[in-house]
Amino acid sequence: MTVGTGSPAQARSAAPHAPEAPPAPVPEQPAPPPVPEQAAAPSCESDGCPAGGSDAGPGPAADIGFADGPGIDPDDLPDGLVVADETGRIVCFNAAAGRITAVPAASALGRPLDEALPLEDLKGSRWWALTDPYGGLATRRGQPERNLLLPGGREVLVSARYVRARPGGPVRRVVVSLRGTEARRRTERSHAELIATVAHELRSPLTSVKGFTATLLDKWDRFTDDQKRLMLETVDADAGRIKRLIAELLDISRIDSGRLEVRRQPVDIAAAVGRHVHAHTTGGQSPDRFFVRVRPGLPELWADPDKIDQILGNLLENAVRHGEGTVTIEVAPTTATSDGEKGTEVTVSDEGPGIPEESMGRVFTRFWRGSKRGGTGLGLYIVKGVVEAHGGTITVGRGPRGGAEFRFILPVGTPAHLL
Repeated sequence: MTVGTGSPAQARSAAPHAPEAPPAPVPEQPAPPPVPEQAAAPSCESDGCPAGGSDAGPGPAADIGFADGPGIDPDDLPDGLVVADETGRIVCFNAAAGRITAVPAASALGRPLDEALPLEDLKGSRWWALTDPYGGLATRRGQPERNLLLPGGREVLVSARYVRARPGGPVRRVVVSLRGTEARRRTERSHAELIATVAHELRSPLTSVKGFTATLLDKWDRFTDDQKRLMLETVDADAGRIKRLIAELLDISRIDSGRLEVRRQPVDIAAAVGRHVHAHTTGGQSPDRFFVRVRPGLPELWADPDKIDQILGNLLENAVRHGEGTVTIEVAPTTATSDGEKGTEVTVSDEGPGIPEESMGRVFTRFWRGSKRGGTGLGLYIVKGVVEAHGGTITVGRGPRGGAEFRFILPVGTPAHLL
């Protein structure tokens, strides 16, 4: 079988002639419905629209990989797309671009890029004049994303790509991506909320430390030894609160940047649970408040002992502060991964009101608080990050007696050089 490269018309002309058959009668077809006089203007012209398919021509579809695939409507893209041809006039302006810039697509198509999008940087300089996409160095490939302003102060995030017919050749198209600033504003609000939370949490212990130390320095001889000890113990406790808060902030920074280090060594997790329960009972909690069950056959666990203490401390503190009744801690062997790796499962549950179903998905987010009983709302966020840094998982649900139930699973985590 030979595959030809000519057109269908050439193939037909090269075929051997056969007697012509009489034409078949053509049935009458109903008249097509009338076309409305005014139709919605397309957001892209036919020669510049990255819609793909055989009709896409030499448009941007070839550059984004859809020329031979299924047609894609630019209006389906979540970000704004603006394409200008070699003359600098806009040939594509999708629906998202119109929504982000508040410029109708019909008024943008065919206009020069710098007129349809008169962008300025934060210093008031005209962006297109500064970047000069059609001039300048022929090695430029585009502009990275940056925050720019449209007339009226509307902020947009803009990035651009310069498409050339050949390396070093003239710019054939300028493809501009537009995004709204809502996501960045949410991030900025989150940072502002974190700063406000830190400032609030630091103010109370620092005020206490400053007050007691100033009082002791000014009136040392007027206090008895017991009074001095009480004030110094208060200062020590408040200093501990500040230290813990700073440690939480450092952990959040490492979790967000993916730099949380895990220093693995053998950990007796049952003994760690016992230490935390003992700390709560010596701190005033009744021993009957806690019930610990350790199942036999626990595998040897390699983990960061400080991080394990951090996980257990946060979960037990959460159960004691926000829960009610008996706090049950169960440690049991389990299968940690789908490939059958052994692991340890720890469950912490209480008998309180539990967590509402609608809040289950937000428990491990920043600043989530299940009640108004204090706390920064960062503990469970850190717990999730620490567990996942160990390669484990953590879930939240409703316990057998109605309270909140947290369950985390840690793989054995044996270092490679010991396998």
